[in-house]
Amino acid sequence: MEKKTKLTISGSAKKSIRNIEIAKTQGKNSRVIEKQGGKFTNRGGSFRPGVGKSKSTTSFNRGAPLKPFFAPKSPPITSDFERRKLAEQRATKRLKGDSEKDKKTLKAGTKKRELKLTVSRALSDEIEARERSLASVKRARQKEMKNTSKEEAQENSKSVKRDINIPEAITVRELANRMAEQSSNVIKYLFGMGVTVTINQSLAADTAEFLVKEFGHNPIREEKAEEIIQKIKATRVENLKNRPPIVTVMGHVDHGKTSVLDVLRSANVVSGEFGGITQHIGAYQIESQNNKLTFIDTPGHAAFTEMRARGSKLTDVVVLVVAADDGVKPQTVESIKHAKAANVPIVVAINKCDLPEADPQKIKNQLLEHELIAEDLSGDTLMVEVSTKTKQNLDKLVESIILQAEILDLKTDYESKATGIVLESKIDVGRGPVANIIVTTGTLKKGDFFVSGLKWGKVRAIINDKGQNISEAPPSTPVEVLGINGAAKAGDDFIVLDTEKEAKTLSENRAQESKDGKNLLTFATQDSAFSDKSSEELNLIIKSDVQGSSEAIKNAIAQIKHEEVKPKIILADIGMVTETDVTLAKASNAVLIAFNVKPSKEAKKLAENEKIKISSYNIIYEVLDYVKQKMSGLLSPDVQETITGTAQILEIFKVSGAGKVAGSKITEGEINSNSDVRIIRDGAIIYTGKVSTIFREKNQVKQVSDGQECGITVKDYMDFQKNDTIEAFSVTSTERSI
Repeated sequence: MEKKTKLTISGSAKKSIRNIEIAKTQGKNSRVIEKQGGKFTNRGGSFRPGVGKSKSTTSFNRGAPLKPFFAPKSPPITSDFERRKLAEQRATKRLKGDSEKDKKTLKAGTKKRELKLTVSRALSDEIEARERSLASVKRARQKEMKNTSKEEAQENSKSVKRDINIPEAITVRELANRMAEQSSNVIKYLFGMGVTVTINQSLAADTAEFLVKEFGHNPIREEKAEEIIQKIKATRVENLKNRPPIVTVMGHVDHGKTSVLDVLRSANVVSGEFGGITQHIGAYQIESQNNKLTFIDTPGHAAFTEMRARGSKLTDVVVLVVAADDGVKPQTVESIKHAKAANVPIVVAINKCDLPEADPQKIKNQLLEHELIAEDLSGDTLMVEVSTKTKQNLDKLVESIILQAEILDLKTDYESKATGIVLESKIDVGRGPVANIIVTTGTLKKGDFFVSGLKWGKVRAIINDKGQNISEAPPSTPVEVLGINGAAKAGDDFIVLDTEKEAKTLSENRAQESKDGKNLLTFATQDSAFSDKSSEELNLIIKSDVQGSSEAIKNAIAQIKHEEVKPKIILADIGMVTETDVTLAKASNAVLIAFNVKPSKEAKKLAENEKIKISSYNIIYEVLDYVKQKMSGLLSPDVQETITGTAQILEIFKVSGAGKVAGSKITEGEINSNSDVRIIRDGAIIYTGKVSTIFREKNQVKQVSDGQECGITVKDYMDFQKNDTIEAFSVTSTERSI
C-alpha cells in the first residue's frame, strides 16, 4: 500500500481555497505544504528534478557568489486560471521527478529535511533550477562511455563473415588460419563428425567448403592452375596462317617406320638404335615440293603404349606402316585404335613391297576388319605401296600426306605467345635438362619465360632437328629447348608466359596442387583395415636416358602382378647412375637398373666397394625379363610332402646306452634310418624329428618294410607311449618363377 499524504494549508483563506481545489486535481499523491505561523522561514535554494533531499538551508552554485534567499519576483499574474495552471504544472513536474525516490525515503523512514514546495513559493515563481555540478557531468559522461564500450564489445564479439579461398586441397592448419579460427576447434568439429584428423592433414576441397560454411564464412573456390592454363591456351582466331602438318608414323615393331623416315630425310637413325628397335620418340622436319612436313617417329614395342598414345594426340595425320610380308600385328591394331581415338585421318604405307613374299592385297584385306577400306576397294583410306630399299612410291606417300593436310586446312596464329607439347626430356651432361618439344601455336623465341608441367624456365637456346641453333621456332617445328629448371615429363604442356614471376608462380601452384592432391583424407574401410599386407616387395631403382623410356619401363613393370611378390619402384629418374643412387640401393636393399646410361666413375667405385650390382640394359624387354627373374627369387619354393611309411608302437623297451626304444610294427610303406618322422598320439602331432637308429633282432639296419617289426629310436625324443603312431615322410621343394 502506498502511504497517503495530507495537504495542510496555512495562510490567507482565499489562497487556501484555491490551493485546495488545485490539490484535489492532483489525485492520491499530493504534497505536504507547510507554512509555520509567526515565524519567517528562510527556505532558499532551488530543487533539481530527481533529487529528493536538500543539501543546506541556503542555495548556492559551486564557484558562484552567494545569491539572495529569494529570487526577484516575477510580474504579477492577474488571471486566476493562469495562476492555477502554473501551480499545477510546477507541482506535477516536481511530483514526476521525485515520486519514486519519495516512496523509498518514506518507506525507509528518513527524517532528513526536504525542500518543500510552499504555496507562496509555487505562486511567486521563486524556484530556479540549479546548474549540474562538474562531478555529476563527469559521472554521466563515464556512464555513457561505459555503455558505448559495452555495445562495441558486443558488436566485436559477433562473428565476422569472411570470404575464404579454397584450393583443390588444403591442410587443417591453413584452413583454420584463413577462417581466423583455432585449429583445435576445426579438429574438434571433425572429431564430432567421426573423422580423425591431424593439424597437418590435407582436406579435399568439398570437405573444406563444408567446414567453411559450418563456421559461418563464405567459401570461394580458387581457380586451379589448369583452368588458368586453359584460358591461356584458348584458341585465337586472328591472324591465322597455314602451318605445316604434324605427321606421326606408327605401326608394329620392325615394320620399317624409322627406315621410311630415314629415306625421306636422308638420314640414318636406325643405326643408332639398339637392336634396330626405336625406344624414343624422334621428331624431324622435311621439306618437299615447297611444303614442310613435321614427322614424329614412335616406337612399336608393346611397352611403349604411352608414347604411341602421346604421338597420336599431338598429330594431324597418322601414317600407319605395315610390312607387306608380315601383316597386321597387335601393335598395328593398337596404333589404329589410338588414331581413331584421336579422330585423325590415317594414311597406310605398305612397306617392304620389294620382297618376294610380299602380298599387299592380303594387307588390304586384313585392314578391312579394322574399318580401313582402300580407295581401290571403294573406301576413303589412302594406301600406298612403298619400299625403303628401292625408294618405290615414297614421293607418292608424301603427296598423299600433303593432300590430307590440305583437306584439314590447318591454320594457327603465328604472332601469339607460343604453346607446345613436350615429346621427350633428358638430362644432358654439360647442357643440363633438355626438353624436346613441338610448337603447336605461336612462335617460340629465345629469352621467353615458360612453364612445362611442374617445371619452369627461360629459353636459353633453341636447337632444331638438324642440330642448328635458331633464334625462333614457328608452329609445327620440333626443337630442343635449354633453360628448364628440371626434367619435364614427356607429354607435359609447354606454355610461354609474359614474366618470370608469372611462370614461377604458376609452376609453384601446380606443384602444390599435385602435392596436396596426394594423401588426401581417406576413410579406412573394413577391407583395407584387415587386409593382409605380408606380400614380399622387390625394391627397384631405375635410371634411364630419357623421360619417355623411364615412363615406359615403369608402366611395363607395373603390369607384372603376383599375389606373393610385387615390384616397388622407389626411384625412376633420368641421367647417369650417381653415388646417391648406389647409397639408396644399399639402404633400401634395391635392385639398381641402368637403361641406356652408364654409372659415373665414383658410383662404379662405390658399387664395387659396397658389393652392389648395377645391371645395364639397352633393350626394354631384357629389363622386364631381369625384373621377373629377381621377383621369382623372392617367391617361397613349392614344398611337396610325401608319406613314405607308418609304424604302430606295440611295446617300449629300456636299453642301456640307447635309452628308450619303441618296439614297433610297420603297418604301411617303409621307414629308413634317415627318414623324417612325426610322433602322432590321439590324432595330434606331438613331435617332429629324425630317426636315430633302427634295430631288428638286436642288429642295426638301414630300412624296414611293411609287416616287419623293429625297434626305433628318435633323435632327442624318448617319451614314447603304447599305441603311438610313427609316421615317416619326405619333403621335396621346387623353385617357382613368375
